[in-house]
Amino acid sequence: MHIPDGFLSPPVWASGWAAAAAFLSWSVNKTRKLLQEKMVPLMGVMCAFIFAAQMLNFPIMGGTSGHLLGGVLAAVLLGPWAASLVLACVLVVQCLVFQDGGLFALGANIFNMAVIGTLGGYGLFRVIFRLIPSVKGFTAAVAIAAWSSVVLASAFCAIELALSGTARFGSVFTAMVGVHALIGIGEALITMLVVEFVVKARPDLVYGLKGRREL
Repeated sequence: MHIPDGFLSPPVWASGWAAAAAFLSWSVNKTRKLLQEKMVPLMGVMCAFIFAAQMLNFPIMGGTSGHLLGGVLAAVLLGPWAASLVLACVLVVQCLVFQDGGLFALGANIFNMAVIGTLGGYGLFRVIFRLIPSVKGFTAAVAIAAWSSVVLASAFCAIELALSGTARFGSVFTAMVGVHALIGIGEALITMLVVEFVVKARPDLVYGLKGRREL
């Protein structure tokens, strides 16, 4: 899902940078207002965990592989605004150090994964958990939101590639969403396991439980 340079037209990658900058600026302001002392080290740990986890790929089919996105995982633990900043930092390091995604396309990659995947996924989590405020509801909300975050990010990636004239919309949308629907299953399982572990060990650190009784 990391788009390399040369795949997006100038208007599309420029729009990606503008959108990413606007949302990240908003995230910085929101995080500054909500930031608590215990969140600072947790953000660092989460950033390192997601970075390391994204280096591990699991096979899907036909020689393709997937890796953890981590947007919903970070959002449930830290809140959506801090999580979007964590994902953005991971993507910047991957781009500049490991050449994973292009520099011009970095804005679009941040928008797709750190904004759409993270904020969109967390919004779905809140809706489901609000409708089913129980242990099973929490677990279902985490799993569905994690899966959806990957699919949402891949759908926006396909749209950007189509708008750039790189591929026909029907072909690229079907391919991207189809493969990432499978990758999302791994995302959901990993996110669910990690979140449940933290809930049992330190429920006070879980932003997604804020204002709720312990599960």
